[in-house]
Amino acid sequence: MKKYIKIARPDHWTKNMFIIPGMVVALLLAGENEAFGAEIMPKLVLGFLATCFVASANYVINEWLDAEFDKYHPTKKYRPVVEENVKGSIVLLEYLFLIALGMGLSFTVSGYFAGMEAILLLMGVLYNVKPFRTKDLPYLDVLSESVNNAIRLMLGWFIVTNRYLPPASIVIGYWMAGAYLMAVKRYAEYRMIGDPALAGKYRKSFSYYTENSLLVSAFFYAICSVFMLGTFMIKYRIELLLAFPVLCGLFCMYLAISFKEDSAVQKPEKLFRERKLMIYLAFLIILMLVLLKVDIPILADLLDNTLIAIR
Repeated sequence: MKKYIKIARPDHWTKNMFIIPGMVVALLLAGENEAFGAEIMPKLVLGFLATCFVASANYVINEWLDAEFDKYHPTKKYRPVVEENVKGSIVLLEYLFLIALGMGLSFTVSGYFAGMEAILLLMGVLYNVKPFRTKDLPYLDVLSESVNNAIRLMLGWFIVTNRYLPPASIVIGYWMAGAYLMAVKRYAEYRMIGDPALAGKYRKSFSYYTENSLLVSAFFYAICSVFMLGTFMIKYRIELLLAFPVLCGLFCMYLAISFKEDSAVQKPEKLFRERKLMIYLAFLIILMLVLLKVDIPILADLLDNTLIAIR
């Protein structure tokens, strides 16, 4: 059963840590209106596991339906579905089992949380299954996959509260940040393959892309992301603006990594090997946590829309 476990990609479960920022935002904005007890940690554990199983269900159909294309990729051609005798009937049972497990656990958190998990499953179908298969369409492939980032943010939010919706600015900013990461990943893959014709056989959307168009699209997503995140900071916690230059630096550092040979951005679950990036990210997280706690009243003057008179 090793190959069937492998196609569920448990090594990718670390990506589901993206639900934690959703919890942090919910605690910041709605925490004072919620009564927390000993149940918050079990909710987090159950919610995290539910998300892992639902994401694995999406990975299973992704690997199964991509087998005919992955054989053209320099490394993905060694995946179990491509080079081993994997049975479709067992893959289908595994997919349904993971859905049942993930959705069953999600209902123990809340109905809203389960609803977001159902949307995560739906996006997996739209992304991978014909006649939709958005992964074959340029730009829509990035946007439809990166929306899972926004879904994970909302999953974290609904672990904390079911009485409010998260601000649109943080949801869209998180989505666009994911689109930026995905576009840079596409760029690194396209550059690594080095043959536009072969790249188009591996991923149909690559038939429409160039290195330049991928970089330009990543730049567009980055601008959208920082604008929406900046809007959120100004509206809800202006002290976070002090971390804004560091946040922009993180976008730049990630792009720089994509220029490396066989870049780690092609496999985000391996990014922990980029020591400088991890140290920089840890610094950003610590800085933002400090700014969440420390009030700087003088920054509130930036919200005053009255013009300053010249004396």
